[in-house]
Amino acid sequence: MRKKTLHLSAAALLTTALLALTGCGSGSDDGAGSTSPKVVEAGDGTGQHAVTALDSPYPKPDLTLTDAHGKKFDLRAETKGRPTLIYFGYTHCPDVCPLTMSNIAVAKKHLPKADQNKLRVIFVTTDPERDTPSELRGWLKAQDPDFIGLTGDFSAVQRAARQLAISVEAPKKEKDGTIVSTHGTQVIAFSPKTDDGYLLFDEDATVNDYVKDLPKIIKGEKP
Repeated sequence: MRKKTLHLSAAALLTTALLALTGCGSGSDDGAGSTSPKVVEAGDGTGQHAVTALDSPYPKPDLTLTDAHGKKFDLRAETKGRPTLIYFGYTHCPDVCPLTMSNIAVAKKHLPKADQNKLRVIFVTTDPERDTPSELRGWLKAQDPDFIGLTGDFSAVQRAARQLAISVEAPKKEKDGTIVSTHGTQVIAFSPKTDDGYLLFDEDATVNDYVKDLPKIIKGEKP
């Protein structure tokens, strides 16, 4: 079965009402979902908004799923008071998802050990049928064994993503047999001081972007 990647849009957040989406081909399911972001500010002055500070921070979703060890994971309770990065994606994604997680993993190693231990990186699968706890565990181990993978009811995942203005669609099988899954590519950073999501990294964010901003995120500061 051949793979197919579909990039729908990635316009600058100050001039669009849609967050970037990516479609990744590989193998199994169907669904839908869309939303629009809150007004945002900032940018780096170059017209490239790889990292954006939000005027109106997002409350952390009330979400309980199963982690990569088969245990229940209450997102709010388990990450309360901790600097947290949340990303929605899936392990069969051929490009954006592994690159994003790899960038975060590399940048995390630049932090002092104590700060590394404080940071919570949450990977919420948009393909729970295939991304079982064991599948997530094996995939994330290659990125960073401390990354937390969550799987469970797709409707709960989609609802949580929408609360963060991230569009998520269940994998969809096309006529040629290709499986295409469409999901937002943003990483949302949550402050340890307020537990609100106040910083957005899009798919163009580099290792250097994370290296620059992670120390401030750890402290709950605004970059």
